[in-house]
Amino acid sequence: MNKTILCNCEDVTVDDVNAAYADGFTELESLKRYTGCATGPCQGKGCLSEIAEQLAELRDVKPEEIPPMNVRPPTEPLTFGQLAALEVPEPAEEK
Repeated sequence: MNKTILCNCEDVTVDDVNAAYADGFTELESLKRYTGCATGPCQGKGCLSEIAEQLAELRDVKPEEIPPMNVRPPTEPLTFGQLAALEVPEPAEEK
């Protein structure tokens, strides 16, 4: 049992990645969806390279050969001013 944590935000360990890989999740994108790695507050900035290195080792390739995850920016970027100006709806009354 390997308790080495690869993703601190979501507590994803080496064993989690290895098990996911054994279950057929062999790409960064599918590993992210299955384990939750790179979905925490850091959005992969703190763990993506470690996850890619582990995946590369499992696939017996160099880490730079691992394709990156899909980047999904907001469909319509907003400024903080626009967000602050949004009206907040009143909560519904309880019955």
